[in-house]
Amino acid sequence: MPTIETIEKAQTVHKRILKLMGNRFEISVVSDHIDWADSRIDLAVAEIRRIEKLLTTFSDDSQINQINAAAGIRPIKVDLEVYQLIERSLKISELTQGAFDITYGSIDKSLWNFDVNMKALPDAETALKSVGLINYRNVILDPANVTVFLKEKGMRIGFGGIGKGYAADRAKIVLQQNGVGSGIVNAAGDLITWGTQPNSHPWTIAIADPDKQMTPFSTLNISNMAIATSGNYEKYAIINGKKYSHTIDPKTGLPVGGIKSVSIICPSAEFADAMATSVTVMGIRVGLDLVNQLQQIACVIIDDDNRLYTSRNINVKN
Repeated sequence: MPTIETIEKAQTVHKRILKLMGNRFEISVVSDHIDWADSRIDLAVAEIRRIEKLLTTFSDDSQINQINAAAGIRPIKVDLEVYQLIERSLKISELTQGAFDITYGSIDKSLWNFDVNMKALPDAETALKSVGLINYRNVILDPANVTVFLKEKGMRIGFGGIGKGYAADRAKIVLQQNGVGSGIVNAAGDLITWGTQPNSHPWTIAIADPDKQMTPFSTLNISNMAIATSGNYEKYAIINGKKYSHTIDPKTGLPVGGIKSVSIICPSAEFADAMATSVTVMGIRVGLDLVNQLQQIACVIIDDDNRLYTSRNINVKN
């Protein structure tokens, strides 16, 4: 009589790609069972959709729009989760001396469309005026009542520089809480990893070549780490033959230049997301100087001439 052998199913990576928060999300789960992996990915998607609803500025009844509508008028009571995200954002603003600022939402959008039709930069005076309401110090938090107040009328906050990273972190937590030992949540280039590949090796993450997006400039082996990249290859304008990034310096109102991409590696996708923007605004020397003073964070910068700069504690493979 033939013996019945139990064959252990091989662990594989189960992926789902979908549009969330206006961006391409890719959720990868290591499992030996496709239905189990799918049910876990469903939970992660539900969590990202919850955060999208919480942080959107496209819905009149969102807490963020309520805060913005009441700017200069009165404080707005918010969920503790929203309050704490704003609180963390303001700490990053302090750390980066305003290079990161969630009040960028008040910038005059009519100056910046960053598409093929944009043929000239605004003059310095107009640009400066357009960022007149950007000032994180005018976000007043009241911990006793869990309220947020924007001091100046017309001020607006937005989470474009930190929201995707926060959503990736939250999705990872939900997946881990539901038994997923290894995986990746990639929120349009802001990604967080945990565990290992099915072959027990760390995840290999590519840093895109800013000139050839599908070609890696270098690779890193990471696990239980996040990486976020801010680059001028995603959204930009070419004016008089020069490429201008969509990242605006909140102090001048003009686009930053000189850097093609900044990648930040650290344990949190939220922090990596915010710091990638910050270092782009701060510039190579000041940005690397700050990263070198912080714990558990590394940085890779590619400048306009394709020169590679890294923080002291990183080893990249070209």
